[in-house]
Amino acid sequence: MNHIYAEEPPSHRRSGDAANDGGRTLRGRSRWARTAFVFAGAAVVVPVVFADVLGTLALLIVGAGGVVVTVAALYWFVSDRGAIRWVSAIVAVAAPIVVLVMFVRTGLLWVVLVAGALAFASMFCARAALRPGDSHTTAIEYAAPPPRRPFLIMNPRSGGGKVAKFDLRRRAEELGAEVVLMEGRVDVAALAREAVERGADLLGVAGGDGTQALVAGVAAAHDLPFLVLSAGTRNHFALDLGLDRTDPATGLDALRDGVEMRVDLGRINGRPFVNNASFGVYAEIVRSPAYRDDKTATVLRLLPDLLAGHSGTPLVARIGATTVTGPQAVLVSNNPYGTSDLAGLSRRDRLDRGVLGAVTVSVSDTRAALGLIRRKHGHGLTQQTASEVVVEAESSPIPVGVDGESLLLDTPVRCVVEPGALRVRVPRNRPGTRPAAAALDWLRLRDLALGRASAESATGTA
Repeated sequence: MNHIYAEEPPSHRRSGDAANDGGRTLRGRSRWARTAFVFAGAAVVVPVVFADVLGTLALLIVGAGGVVVTVAALYWFVSDRGAIRWVSAIVAVAAPIVVLVMFVRTGLLWVVLVAGALAFASMFCARAALRPGDSHTTAIEYAAPPPRRPFLIMNPRSGGGKVAKFDLRRRAEELGAEVVLMEGRVDVAALAREAVERGADLLGVAGGDGTQALVAGVAAAHDLPFLVLSAGTRNHFALDLGLDRTDPATGLDALRDGVEMRVDLGRINGRPFVNNASFGVYAEIVRSPAYRDDKTATVLRLLPDLLAGHSGTPLVARIGATTVTGPQAVLVSNNPYGTSDLAGLSRRDRLDRGVLGAVTVSVSDTRAALGLIRRKHGHGLTQQTASEVVVEAESSPIPVGVDGESLLLDTPVRCVVEPGALRVRVPRNRPGTRPAAAALDWLRLRDLALGRASAESATGTA
């Protein structure tokens, strides 16, 4: 990970050297862009040459038909009950098999495979051309002296017992930290406030994202540095901070040789959150007492009524100046997630943009389901940013998932972002964040291939 220190700009490099590096980078991106178009063209030409025009048309019809039938069957499977559900499951499995058999019998399977490989190569080259620059970092880093009286809260049950597995308590105490283990139901925010009153100059958590958010709120209120130890199950916040999630003990290096970053903090009805808040289908399902015992059965039992609107509360999401009526799911995040992979909403390139990310999903029929698969805005999916998101409902309170915790909150639910409110202390050396894959923008890619774009505009950072 490349570190940027506010007090130490990299002035030792000459501007000419930087310009030369930028030129080489741009030329490399242009080569990737041209190669992407070559592969894309080949993916189109191969079926025409080897399957002739009629064969190519048949490939498209059969392939597209198989996708439509499969998606429709999957939608019916999750939205209906009884015989329709199981017939839909059979169709969803059988449709791809039938398509495959048809390709084999007509001798066109190898054409499909070659064209698919060329299309994959084209997308790989396109993403390489549009990837974020090497200067990517989660936030600007600042040099800071080590804390004198760090205070850490550790949940021994988080992540299947990572606190004990990595001997976090002993290691932290050897570095001079006061450590408190969570036993039973504990008000972690109250523990953190008491530690501040006793003179703590750093607050930290080894636990899940929900626990981290509560302590982070106290740290932000007192302008104290906050330490994250990735001892939870998913550790999404740790991931976006560039921490090593495989070994939470490495986070303790921040107590000896650390730097600080100013990142944003989200708030939902005044409660802090570091990752996201979810409304609608997911929040309703997680709220069910049966969810923890049998997740799959609970999802299949509740989804039909939730998708049809027979259960759950209809929502209205006001995202800045935009209003979305009746979405089945709303996800509000502290800074936006990458837009290139809706199914993998798990990583944010930066945590200091000063905006919320907002995704709404509406899947009321098969057409909307197909639009969602295609990531087509206006047909089941919206993705926006705003400084405030308000979710309204006819009833109050409503279930909301906040950083993995199931809560009931009074409506309207107001989400806001506090830019730079949280001082996060991290190790100077850590794995870093891998930039999210860039969304495919073929117009920008064309400009790169023709030499019309700058390196900044090529990656969408201008």
